Amino acid sequence: MAENDAYFMAEALDLARRGIERGDGGPFGAVIVSQGRIIGRGWNQVVDLNDPTAHAEMQAIRQACQSVANYHIPGSVLYATCEPCPMCLSAAYWAHIERLVYAADAEDAAAIGFSDRAIKLELDKPLVDRSIIVKQLHRKESLALFKQWEMSDKKKKY
Repeated sequence: MAENDAYFMAEALDLARRGIERGDGGPFGAVIVSQGRIIGRGWNQVVDLNDPTAHAEMQAIRQACQSVANYHIPGSVLYATCEPCPMCLSAAYWAHIERLVYAADAEDAAAIGFSDRAIKLELDKPLVDRSIIVKQLHRKESLALFKQWEMSDKKKKY
């Protein structure tokens, strides 16, 4: 599949370009490819959808998972016009994406105001030192739900 990297990256770049022209959000596009065909497309729609999670990669992952009717897309490749942020990279791991190909890097994005450096630094801090106030409550009740899930015949491990 590596021989087609330029072709699929061109598609991601085109999605980013169209998103910019529409005013949907930042200059980012992504496609997900499985077995040589595109199964998911996305562009940044944060502004259009009023959704901070509507990054290009997240949109492409959502569409790809819907197209294969599964929450895992092993063997797939994510092509992104920029190095994924921590949220998008985590989603790629959750989706079991096999390979990532990106164009601009995080420093390039930071240079135009899209820096995830602060988020990365926050994630490295202990909970009590983070900028979001964190409080744990009702752990016992939540653990009871965990036990219920463990015993359920409807659970699917993911």
